[in-house]
Amino acid sequence: MPTIYYIRHGKTEWNTLGRFQGLQDIPLNDLGRVEATKAGDILRELLAREGRDPFELGFVTSPLVRARGTMELMRGVLDLPPHDYSVDDRLREVGYGHWEGLTLAEMKAANPDIFAAREADKWSVAPPGGESYASATSRLRDWYHSLRSATVAVAHSGTARALMVVLGLQTARAAASLRIEQGAVYVLGDEGLAKHS
Repeated sequence: MPTIYYIRHGKTEWNTLGRFQGLQDIPLNDLGRVEATKAGDILRELLAREGRDPFELGFVTSPLVRARGTMELMRGVLDLPPHDYSVDDRLREVGYGHWEGLTLAEMKAANPDIFAAREADKWSVAPPGGESYASATSRLRDWYHSLRSATVAVAHSGTARALMVVLGLQTARAAASLRIEQGAVYVLGDEGLAKHS
């Protein structure tokens, strides 16, 4: 299994307000930029400890601006050219459809039946017009099987959950409610799952 250094993008204003972003292209806020730099520091220390040369790793990000901004700040910390990375649409966030931009309370008020069904089964029930974690696993499986070497990936909490299930590192039930921290580095590999923050 190629080692994946997985980083969730830094905070945005919508994160701060509790609004679900999904595929909306919301930029990092000031705290998000600090978190991206912190993740870069953690990654630099990890790679040094493991004797890995950052120039020998793949670097790939979701196409959304909050992930790309995080990647560029991290690469700066690693003394790498900020824009020299790949973009892969398979790493985009899980879509929240008609619920994008809403808080949990607003989702519940808009679609109480679907909200209740999703609370009972977050993994398989999709938001109205959106995507379930279960359906996202196919694109994350496809992405993972395309890897040829250790890779640094910057993406989202939903894609992290789907990837952990694809790799057998979490059950679907546990992953659906797992908190994916910002400003942390998750290492997914043969030795399992480790979080560094």
